[in-house]
Amino acid sequence: MNLPITFVERTKEILCAEFPSFEASLSENPPISIRLNKFKTTNQLPYEKVPWCESGYYLAERPSFTFDPHFHAGLYYVQEASSMFLEQAVNQWIQNPQCVLDLCAAPGGKSTHLRSILPDDCLLVSNEIIRSRSHILAENLMKWGHSSCIVTHNTAEEIGQMTHLFDAIIVDAPCSGEGMFRKDPASMNEWSVQNIINCASRQQNIIDDIWNALRPGGILIYSTCTYNLDENEQNIVHFASKYEAEVLNISTNKVWNIASGLDGKLPVYRFLPHKIKGEGFFLAVLRKPEDETVRHLKAKKSKSNKEAVKTPNIVKTWLMNSENFEFDVENNRIFAFPKDFVSQLSIINSYCYIVHKGILLGEIKGKDVIPHQSLALSCNLNREQTKSAEVDFDTAISFLKCEALLLGDDSPTGYLLITYQNIPLGWVKNLGSRANNLYPHEWRIRSSYLPEDIKTFWLK
Repeated sequence: MNLPITFVERTKEILCAEFPSFEASLSENPPISIRLNKFKTTNQLPYEKVPWCESGYYLAERPSFTFDPHFHAGLYYVQEASSMFLEQAVNQWIQNPQCVLDLCAAPGGKSTHLRSILPDDCLLVSNEIIRSRSHILAENLMKWGHSSCIVTHNTAEEIGQMTHLFDAIIVDAPCSGEGMFRKDPASMNEWSVQNIINCASRQQNIIDDIWNALRPGGILIYSTCTYNLDENEQNIVHFASKYEAEVLNISTNKVWNIASGLDGKLPVYRFLPHKIKGEGFFLAVLRKPEDETVRHLKAKKSKSNKEAVKTPNIVKTWLMNSENFEFDVENNRIFAFPKDFVSQLSIINSYCYIVHKGILLGEIKGKDVIPHQSLALSCNLNREQTKSAEVDFDTAISFLKCEALLLGDDSPTGYLLITYQNIPLGWVKNLGSRANNLYPHEWRIRSSYLPEDIKTFWLK
């Protein structure tokens, strides 16, 4: 691997005698890792486990994720193993949270992980500043299937106006990406010292903007996928000094071989590819001082004069435990949102642009309600009130390509839930002679052919 000369010089200064081993590791094939969705499967896999993540596994080779219906159904997420260390920070330092923010959340690896390890009585707000990526984030959270989620599309400065709303904030900061050189060699072309300086400054601005939204005594988890000191240790020193924040220790197992801070002064955690089975990653935990009274934020007064639309009663039967949800209609789209978090939703809605919330049940068209993909993949879907059609692998792939389907004569007409191995994939409207595919066009498998040799891994 032809590393940038200045990168080599800078990294040699911090790794010293370890640099040859580090450099050699970048020429090895990157490990492949996934994380199971505990809401949709309780099975264990016959693969090596990621040691710092209860639901993480290494795969022996890269399967054809694109052509695996289990992937599209949200039974697992493909995630880099090092970043799964977030689980240790959350489990050790985030206690009894009511509302947690994942600030730079797309495409959704850390948000889906957070949703799995946070308690059910906690609301997760996942934000992405780039609009197109915010929709990808919403897609992945819908696939995960948990209802206590909100996806927003805002700047850190806008979210920072919500004083003391969050018990914890996760900032996986935009960075120079040195830790991804092995997985994405093209990223080396964008590397420069000036970009490191720019990234470090941007990271400081992000924390400046968001700090007000963290309650006194709250936890901020900061991470990057880069190696240099500027964006990592030096920034943590800056944050600790400026905000009088405490940098917290995370208990780890020595056999994990996680490196400590390269300046030897701080309890920070580095993942180096010559020491662990993963890519480059850095993480630190800071606690905001309890030097001020928590302000209880209220929603801004709504200026909307839109007439309320009644929720059709039929859609309430589509959910299990529907009494735990509040239903509303926006632009003919019917949403169900957990009642426990309605006050937080009201606040967030008055400050932020919401891309997705709770469960999008369907869309009203005339006297009809077209069920939405969010409902199909929700863990709250009431299967007893849902007509379904089980399909084989080839038909499942055709469905995921948004192709029209021909179902058996014994399939009922109307809206049907398409399942593969009894796992929900999405909806069709069966007309008898054909079935109109309702899978979201923007989610479809875009490949125009089916490879002859499809490698998947088996979920028991």
